[in-house]
Amino acid sequence: MENLDATVITTALPAMALDFGTAAAHLSVGVSAYLVALTVFIPISGWAAERYGARRIFSAAIVVFTLASLLCALSGGLWTFTAARTLQGIGGAMMVPVGRLVVLRDTPKDGIVRAIAILTWPALVAPILGPPVGGWISMHWSWHWIFLLNLPLGVAALIAALWLVRDGEAQRPVFDVRGFVLSGLGFGLFMSGIEAISRRDVPALLSWSIFAAGIALLLAAAAHLRRAPHPLFSLEPFRVQTFRVTAVGGSLFRTAIGSAPFLLPLMFQLGFGYSAVQAGALLLWLFAGNLCMKPATTWIMQTFGFKPVLVGNGVLVALGFMACALLSAETPYALVCALLFVTGMTRSMQFTALNTIGFADIPAPAMRDATTLFSVFQQMNAGMGIAIGALALAIAQAVLGGHAGDATVAQFHFAFWLIAGLATLAILDSLTLPRDAGHAVLR
Repeated sequence: MENLDATVITTALPAMALDFGTAAAHLSVGVSAYLVALTVFIPISGWAAERYGARRIFSAAIVVFTLASLLCALSGGLWTFTAARTLQGIGGAMMVPVGRLVVLRDTPKDGIVRAIAILTWPALVAPILGPPVGGWISMHWSWHWIFLLNLPLGVAALIAALWLVRDGEAQRPVFDVRGFVLSGLGFGLFMSGIEAISRRDVPALLSWSIFAAGIALLLAAAAHLRRAPHPLFSLEPFRVQTFRVTAVGGSLFRTAIGSAPFLLPLMFQLGFGYSAVQAGALLLWLFAGNLCMKPATTWIMQTFGFKPVLVGNGVLVALGFMACALLSAETPYALVCALLFVTGMTRSMQFTALNTIGFADIPAPAMRDATTLFSVFQQMNAGMGIAIGALALAIAQAVLGGHAGDATVAQFHFAFWLIAGLATLAILDSLTLPRDAGHAVLR
């Protein structure tokens, strides 16, 4: 549910914009608010799971998420919808990292590859299924049902959580108030600044001030976490090179990849004139590529090793974005489908390799901090993907002319070239890895 709701509204943006009386591109704030809330509150998930028990926190998060979904469906304007999405993000912030911690805390090193391959599925599949599902619902029912369908799913998830999840060993960790305030405000302002910069209706001085304040607070948070006796989460995992590459270079990749579910449906609808259902259906080819690649990912990593895969496949990811910049309304439908299929394959391979190598060399006692940090970066990257996609489109409109409500094909092409450059930059970090990086989890 959490991963699906990050992108399910992308193909419904035009219909929602019509109801809210705003430009479709401005609805990115509703997408980003959800991901900002996730990023802000994820840092306390590890502490909360240890203090109150994973079962209790996981179940409470599902309840909050489900009730917030109902409020999203009842929203009548952009800002009430954004507030409801923020609450939904707070609930989601406790679900994914706590769930990942429950799995990885008891997984031996020789099972990490298989465990991560399973955990990667929601992050890969849900964002791709979201646009076609959202497009079909908005066309045949109404966009409100996108969120109402979470109600029965939430009830089923709550029952499953109460049945399957155990609390683990009880602990009473000290809550780092300063660390939470600094990191939460820092992540929130950083993400909000990127979102504001991408919008023309927000003064540039205000946007850059928010962004700069976020950077300053994150630096202050890092300094505090390094010297605090009981930090909200430790930064020790960054001393492990494989984790650091996943966090830094991996963030650039995930940001680039995360822009696709936002830019592609809008280009297909606003640029090519496709319906919401047609645009969403095209993205199913991304899902098909993910699906077909998944059985081979473990074999490829075992055969070639992490570094060659991350570098070689990273080049293919960048080339995929360049190819998207060459699409037009006259491009044969079959060729578009083939491109998205191959892009889905490379996306699946990169996600799985990055997610696996990140935990390859992390010792068991540091797993809680590693999962918290990884979840923060993963959700922040997803939010940055949407915001950077909107920013790339705004830059294209500034360079080529036009406004947010009337994006042209040329502007989308320009945006995809910018994203391709970001994906290319991400390869540099993988080049620093030793040849046998992550060997501990490979047979």
